[in-house]
Order: sequence, then structure tokens, then C-alpha cells
Amino acid sequence: MALPSPSYTITLRVEVPASQRATSTVVGAVADAGAAVTGVDIAHSTHEGLVVDVTCDAIDGDHSDRIVAALDALPGVRVLKVSDSTFLMHLGGKIEVSTKAPIRNRRDLSRAYTPGVARVCEAIARRPEEARHLTIKRNTVAVVTDGTAVLGLGDIGPAAALPVMEGKAALFKEFGGVDAWPVCLDTTDTEEIIRTVKALAPVYGGVNLEDIAAPRCFEIEARLRAELDIPVFHDDQHGTAIVVLAALINALKVVDKKLPEVRVVVSGVGAAGNAIIRLLKAQGAQHVVAFGRSGALRADSLSGDPHRDWIAQNTNAEDFSGTLAEGLRGADVFIGVSAGNILTGADVATMAEDAIVLALANPTPEVDPAAASQSAAVVATGRSDYPNQINNVLAFPGLFRGLLDTGASQITTEMLRVAAVAIADVVGEDELNSAFIIPGVFDHRVAEAVAGAVRSVSGN
Repeated sequence: MALPSPSYTITLRVEVPASQRATSTVVGAVADAGAAVTGVDIAHSTHEGLVVDVTCDAIDGDHSDRIVAALDALPGVRVLKVSDSTFLMHLGGKIEVSTKAPIRNRRDLSRAYTPGVARVCEAIARRPEEARHLTIKRNTVAVVTDGTAVLGLGDIGPAAALPVMEGKAALFKEFGGVDAWPVCLDTTDTEEIIRTVKALAPVYGGVNLEDIAAPRCFEIEARLRAELDIPVFHDDQHGTAIVVLAALINALKVVDKKLPEVRVVVSGVGAAGNAIIRLLKAQGAQHVVAFGRSGALRADSLSGDPHRDWIAQNTNAEDFSGTLAEGLRGADVFIGVSAGNILTGADVATMAEDAIVLALANPTPEVDPAAASQSAAVVATGRSDYPNQINNVLAFPGLFRGLLDTGASQITTEMLRVAAVAIADVVGEDELNSAFIIPGVFDHRVAEAVAGAVRSVSGN
């Protein structure tokens, strides 16, 4: 199922004899090894030989090694160097601080810093709310993590989480015009995280919690929302829920079904699954069954975890008690936020006619998308190499743009719901089809649509 991806782009610098055939042989060997060749450049040429740069997309690190081995096996060919484009992009980090006002002379310096800045400090001391107008606070978000649930990598710590948080900050700026900064905390203590974020809060207009493991993430978000006067958003929960709802709204249009009438099966009851179910119900979903590792959650099998117990008490009205595969039979919608390869195409074939499959485990979906598409009418994943990518970048930049613009202090379920509807509405009726239920991440209309929807219900 795995295909070459731009996340594993490599450039091989190869020494070959000076002939057209030698160069073609190298390109052919790379392609035969399963890579997608995207460029061939002559770096150096003499009468005796060439140095050729072959750029290609591989599947993963092991595949890159196999490509190198295939070239090393060719007579007269020598691999001089292998460059990984992803690592090159990260050298020195991906974000920086820049000044908005020029400081060219003493007059500029006296306004930007001492003595002129003292007047601004005094104005804020008299009226603290002026910080939103006279500092970076009005457009700045803290991207906070403890590094315990990073992508699909798990608990890798705050330093290893930093490249992800840098990337998040870059996306905030690129898509929402929001200045964001990584705050990677070297603690997993809930109280210490809460204290630290509260202590940092005066600098920021909002907090984006990221890659914090459940169930600790629930308490951290709830406490910070209650104790801060700026919006706090856990993207792994609510960003995912927004984009899932947006995709489902349009997928249901494709198959001409209504959300209150369809049977929805959700695999995964962690942070994302909990938020998805809550938002689906806010949109009108009536028939939801959620599955954890031990099977369907039921009202008579409470665990003591308030978040799982809420799901158990607010879903599965029919009291289903079978396995995930059994629960899928006759279902209209499958939403997976759990683990890869837990279902087969045969399982999907037991679903209702015109079924919808949103298999979002990354990098390996719950079911092979190609196998699922043999019987499902609409298939979406979290991957960029298949149609209908469910990507949180569609949600959080515009959401925070709207929150910061209005000076909102809280995030409501209605804000999340209208954000999802706004994303769905970007896809026009004339564009909608089974392979296009969600806008592309580079669609410039999305962030402004989401920001506008949030502004309309902010109440500030």
C-alpha cells in the first residue's frame, strides 16, 4: 500500500561514465527500485565522467537504503553522497523572529526601546487590556506540548517534539497570518504544566495544546480554559473533530444521506475520538457506536474515566456488544482514529450501500484505502498521497485568526461546529464528488471562511 512520498525525498549524487546510456541506466535503476524520479541534473562533467544528481521520492528510510544499494551494484557507478530534503529543510529550524518596524537610527531606537518604550509600559500598567493593542499579544499563540503523544511516535520528549511544534508555528503563519511560538515543556506533571502555561499567558492571545497524551490532556485543557482569559484549544481533539465533521457533511451530500439517520461507527475513544463524537452529536448525529481496544463502549460498563464514560452514556443506544468488525455490518459511516490495519476490505464490504470510510490513523490507515474503495462510496484518510486528506491545517489557522480578531476568551462548541460547516461550504456543489469532499490545504479561501464563521458567533 505504501507509495513514494515527498516526505522521503532524497538526492543521490552519483559518479557515472560520460555517456547518455550510463545516465539512463542510473535513472532506470532508481525507478526499478520503486522510487519516483522527480529530477536529473548534471552537477559536473569531464571527458571521462559525469557527476549526476538524481532526485527521487522514496517510501521510507529503508527504501532509501535499497535505492542506494541498487546503484552501488551497477558497474562503473559510484554513489558519492545522499541528501535527505526533509532534514535539509529542518537545518537551523523552520521559523524565526523578524522585526515589523525598522530600527535604522537613534530616533527609531529611542521609540522601539528605551526611553520611549517606558511610556508604553506605563500605559499598559494603568490599563492591562492595552497589551492586546500595544504588544504582540493580539496576534500570538503559544504552541504547548510535553512531547508525550507526538504524531504516531508516542512519548519522545520535548526536544524531539520541537520540529513538530516549529512546523505548527509555520502553518499558523502561512495559512492564518498568526504568529505562533513553540513552548516545549520538560515535564509531564499536570499541575506543573498548568502552572507554567498560566505563568506564560500574559505574552499570548491564545494557547494551542499539542501532542499531549490522554487522559492528561483533558484535564490540562479544562483547567486552563477555566483559569485563563484567553482561548485554549487542543488541536489533536478539536482540530481533528472540525475537519472530520466538514468531510462528513460533504460525504453525506455525495451519497444523499442525512446525519441524523445514518449509523456511525467510531474506532478510537481517546482525545480525537471523544471530540469527534461530541461534535457529531452537536451537528445532529443520533446513531453512534464507539469502539475502544476492548470493544464497544456501553452504558452498563463504565470505567471511571469521565471522558470514556461520557461516550458510553451518550452513544450505543442499541447496547451493541460485539467486535469492531461485527459492529461495522450495516453501518453507513466508519470513522477511525485508532490504529493501522485493524480492518480489511472484506469488513468494509459488510457496511451499508454507499458507505463512507474515514480511516485516519497515520501513517497507516485502519484499512487499506484501495481495498476500502472497492465497496465504499467515499474514502478519506489522513495521508497526502490519497484523495480526501483530513488535515487539521484546514481548521486551526482560521479558527485562531477569528478568535484573535475578536479578542475571544473562550472556545465554544458552536464555534467548532460553524468552523466545520465553513470548511465544507468551501467545496461548491458543482465541485463535489466522491474524490473531492474536502478542500485542499493550500486553498486560500479556507482560513478566511473559518475565521469569518468564528467571528460571526464570537459575541465579542
